[in-house]
Amino acid sequence: METIRQLNHDKLLAFIQLMRVDKPIGIYLLLWPTLWALWVAAEGIPDLDLLLIFSLGVLVMRSAGCVINDYADRKVDGHVNRTKNRPLPSGRVTEREALILFVGLCMVAFVLVLFTNQQTILLSLVGLLLASSYPFMKRYTYLPQVVLGAAFAWAVPMAFTAQTGTVSQQTWLIYAATLLWTVAYDTLYAMVDREDDLKIGIKSTAILFGEADKLIVAILQVLVILTLALLGQQLSLGIFYYLSLVGAAGLFAHQQWMIKDRDQSRCFQAFLNNHWIGSLVFAGVFLDYLLLS
Repeated sequence: METIRQLNHDKLLAFIQLMRVDKPIGIYLLLWPTLWALWVAAEGIPDLDLLLIFSLGVLVMRSAGCVINDYADRKVDGHVNRTKNRPLPSGRVTEREALILFVGLCMVAFVLVLFTNQQTILLSLVGLLLASSYPFMKRYTYLPQVVLGAAFAWAVPMAFTAQTGTVSQQTWLIYAATLLWTVAYDTLYAMVDREDDLKIGIKSTAILFGEADKLIVAILQVLVILTLALLGQQLSLGIFYYLSLVGAAGLFAHQQWMIKDRDQSRCFQAFLNNHWIGSLVFAGVFLDYLLLS
């Protein structure tokens, strides 16, 4: 009996690690733009049922994305020091179990979106296609980070249609800012694995940008701030929002200092730092609508 309990515990732990529930940074990076969109669409606190649906949806779809990513990379992860002990290459989860888990998570996400409206349901199908295709893009293009950005940002139009029944110009400004931001921070992540990726033939923006990687990431970060500033202008947001953008710009500058030597551990820390970018911008949006509306 004790052996069975241990086996069940080990399998559960392997599933948790496969879904990256134990590493929530991806949840945060997907959640913050979703909350930006919900608050802007509602011009303040969104419908509580939508807040719950989208928060759970972020958790479920990020988990599904991690599962299909590891399934796509199951043949190469064993050759990379950072990923060789993941559940699939280590044999703790089978390929069949991973696919069943992915399908199950997608079904849960679809049930959640059924509580919204027809437009959001239709948009969710595009989101599923983007999330499912991203892991395979790194074999065919040096721009998989752009596909990831498109997938992460797709929660933005979904949030608007769920809250208002339509999309607006502001929807696409938030979408563009999210896409640019995702490409920037996922390039930092790809810089960590660049040497291993070159050996095994995996493509990324970090490889494409080469020696210009820091400069291009900096340009992307500036474009994020400018896009969010334009959003603030169109929405007539106030001091709290613009202070949050100043803080975000300062954090971007700090990230540039962290990656100046392209040290792998520092690049990874710079990637993790983006959680604070998202939370800071949300705090600005939240406080502006709460106190100045």
